[in-house]
Amino acid sequence: MAKRTLGRDGLVVSALGLGCMGMSDFYGPSDEAQNLAVLEHALDRGVNFLDTADMYGVGRNEELLAKILRRRRDDVVLATKFGNVRAADGAFLGIDGSPAYVAAACDASLHRLGVEHIDLYYQHRVDPKVPIEETVGAMARLVEAGKVRYLGLSEANANTLRRASGVHAIAALQSEYSLWTRDVEQEVLPACRELGIGFVAYSPLGRGFLTGAIPTTDVLAPDDYRRNSPRFQDEHIATNRRLVEAVAAIAQQRGCTPAQLALAWLLHQGEDIVPIPGTRKTSRLDENIAATRLVLSRAELQSIADVLGSHAVSGMRYPAASMAAVNA
Repeated sequence: MAKRTLGRDGLVVSALGLGCMGMSDFYGPSDEAQNLAVLEHALDRGVNFLDTADMYGVGRNEELLAKILRRRRDDVVLATKFGNVRAADGAFLGIDGSPAYVAAACDASLHRLGVEHIDLYYQHRVDPKVPIEETVGAMARLVEAGKVRYLGLSEANANTLRRASGVHAIAALQSEYSLWTRDVEQEVLPACRELGIGFVAYSPLGRGFLTGAIPTTDVLAPDDYRRNSPRFQDEHIATNRRLVEAVAAIAQQRGCTPAQLALAWLLHQGEDIVPIPGTRKTSRLDENIAATRLVLSRAELQSIADVLGSHAVSGMRYPAASMAAVNA
C-alpha cells in the first residue's frame, strides 16, 4: 500500500483509509464479526488509517475499534472526532467546541478506544458559539499532554482554517469530496495547500451512489439515513443517476469498476488527498484498494472532466438543518 503524508509535521498514512462509521450507525443493521473481519483484512492489506468518531453509534464504533486496537495498536493510525453531541438514545443535542468539552470528550474516547493516545484528533463540526482559537487551543493542550499526536478539523471553511492554523499546526481537514461533491475545490482545498494541511476525503463514493449499486432508495434498509438524503430523493435521483451512468461508461472502457474510477480520480487530484471510503465487505475493500494502483491518463482525466462539466448534480448533500453546520 502506497503512503501519503498529511500536513507538514510528518503524519504518514496509507493512501487509502477506511471510514468506519457505517459499521455502527446510519446504514442499517450490521454484523460485528463481519466488521471485525473487514478491519483485520484492511490492516493485513496495508490500510492503516482508520477513521471513527465519538458520535458514531454513540460511542459503539470506538468500542468496536478497541477490539482490534488491543491487539494491533502499532498497525493503526487512529483518527477520531469530537464535537457532535448525542444523547444516550442517539438524539442529536448540538455542537460543542468549548475547552471543557474538548478535554472531556478526548478522555472519553481514549477510554472507549482503550488506548493511551489518538493519532489524529478532529473537531467534527465547528461550533459557531466558540471562537475556533479557543477550541484549537484546548486541542493543542491535548497534544502537550501526550493524549493526541496531530490535530484536524472537519467541514471548516478557508477562514476558519487560517485562524486555527495560527494557534496550532493542523495536519488534516476532513470534508466531503467526490465526483458529485466538489465544493472544496473553490476555496477550501487551495487554503489547505497554502497552509500545508492534508485533505481527507470522506464519502468519496457519494455514500455508495457512485458505485452504481443504488438505483433507487428501495434497495436501502428501512432505517438507512440515505432515505432522507436529498440527492437520493425521487426528484433528484434520476438526474444523479445519469452522472453515474456516464462515469460507469468511462470505467467500462478502462476495465475497472465505477468505484475504482471514482477513487482513482480523487487520488489523482493531489498527493495531499487521502480518501476514506467505508465498507462492511472484504470484497468491496479489495476493490477499493485496487484503485490505488490505477493510473489514469490525461485523456481519461479529461473525459471525466467533460462528464462533470455536462452532468450537473441535483440536490443538496445534506438536509437543510445539517447543511447549516458545514463549512463554518
